[in-house]
Amino acid sequence: MKILDWYILKRYLLTFLMMLLLFIPIGITVNLAEKIGKILEKEVPFVEVALFYLDFTIYFAHLLFPLFLFLSVIFFTSKLANNTEVIAFLSSGVSFSRFLRPYMIGATVVSILALILGMYLAPEASKGFNDFDYKYFKSNKKAVETGSVYRQINDHDFIYVSSFDAKKRMGQNFTLEHIVDNKLVYKMSARNIRYIEKDSVYRMVDYVKRKVGEDHDIFETQRRKDTIFSFDLEDLTPLEYIAETLNYRDLNQFIEKEKKRGSSSIGRYELVKYRKWSLPVSVYILTIIAVAVSSKKRRGGMGVNLAFGVSIAMVFVFFDKIFGVMAEQSDFSPLVAVWFPNFIFGVLAAYLLYHARR
Repeated sequence: MKILDWYILKRYLLTFLMMLLLFIPIGITVNLAEKIGKILEKEVPFVEVALFYLDFTIYFAHLLFPLFLFLSVIFFTSKLANNTEVIAFLSSGVSFSRFLRPYMIGATVVSILALILGMYLAPEASKGFNDFDYKYFKSNKKAVETGSVYRQINDHDFIYVSSFDAKKRMGQNFTLEHIVDNKLVYKMSARNIRYIEKDSVYRMVDYVKRKVGEDHDIFETQRRKDTIFSFDLEDLTPLEYIAETLNYRDLNQFIEKEKKRGSSSIGRYELVKYRKWSLPVSVYILTIIAVAVSSKKRRGGMGVNLAFGVSIAMVFVFFDKIFGVMAEQSDFSPLVAVWFPNFIFGVLAAYLLYHARR
């Protein structure tokens, strides 16, 4: 690698690191200023607060990873352009594609970090961040679905509870239907069902089992019945943010299991899955846009480039959020929702790169 490559790569990575070190403490300070009242009111232990902000740092960095990178590339490339260093490089016979190579090497390094962060580190941080958030800051909100829970638990069994209490591990108005070849074989119902951890059994109150026969149905009733089921009530009502807390392998297994159960939140889970792959790609796209925009010396200086860069970043976030909400709340494809912003900005990157070369 030549001196030019090392020079630009070093500036690329150091500026990105400095951008993280600058904005993350600001994010922590703003969040702490907002939450300090509740922290003091609920007398949260210092260790828990410290661990929360460690998780917050990883969560916040992963969330805004591409935008920090985008702004940092615009910042240091604009400085190179204003100091006529870009002109000096290109005038020495270096092509624009050759000038772009160290940026792509830097983007590869950052993409690998983003991939590792998204696959393994961010899920752990997200779990700690959300658990703390719901425990102390959103105690009046529910992190699990508690009303009209309906799930398919295997190929033939479907269960329903009208309400679910996660703390007591109890469901009200429980029903289990066993269906084979679209025909009801038997149906169990109970006024409530509760998991008894000491005995590792489920206890049903006012239990009724109806077995469908050819000529007549057979009924079995008991005031209280203890039995074993192959499902866990907690698994049937996963946390709203469960997908964010799973590494890639566990997330794939969880999605497959939820598909069999007929979950209505598959779009939300797949959105998290696809974003783990789209984030590293967006690093390359935003790097190309940033270099193409800021490699020319402009009359307004660095301020014009930064203003243009912030505008592009806001549009990117807008597209990402809009399509994300569509995928979560409708039948819109999560795959399209995640990759469409990258496609649009990829076309923009190609257009800007073409004109920058000219």
